[in-house]
Amino acid sequence: MFFMVSLEKRMHVHPRFFTASLKDTLKDRLMLEVEGTSAGSKGFILKVAEVEEPVPPGLLDEVTGNAIFPLRYQALVFRPYKGEVLDAIVARVMTPGLYAEAGPMTIFVSRQQLPDDMSFDASAECWRSVGEAQQERIEKGSSVRLRIIGMKIEINGFFAIGTLDDHYLGVV
Repeated sequence: MFFMVSLEKRMHVHPRFFTASLKDTLKDRLMLEVEGTSAGSKGFILKVAEVEEPVPPGLLDEVTGNAIFPLRYQALVFRPYKGEVLDAIVARVMTPGLYAEAGPMTIFVSRQQLPDDMSFDASAECWRSVGEAQQERIEKGSSVRLRIIGMKIEINGFFAIGTLDDHYLGVV
């Protein structure tokens, strides 16, 4: 789920930033540009942990006059995988199923992937268990534990299909 990975980014820097604090400027801009973004199959970058030292010398872009610095850094990333069990918050409940969110990932759980004893209650806009043993309700804002059964990685985030129909899964 959470991993430390080595990544590289080419930073374009305008000449007005060529001062004694250039290294600090590069690190600050790197954090601003990459934290909270997707790195494709590497995962979603949560935090830049460390920038490799020494910072390599920049190359001059003759067209713009900017310097280009290839920065290598270590980052903490969120990278879910198929079969992983995780906790999520229900964002939307409807008849075909529910949408839950775990960080930057949106997970859809269809009604076929919910336990057999649950039915949709349209008046309360929730999924409710109909058994006598325990009354569980899944509504907007509920915390659920689910398993990822399929995933799609896109530039702007992760999308997954999940299930609540297994042992130890459901409302937390």
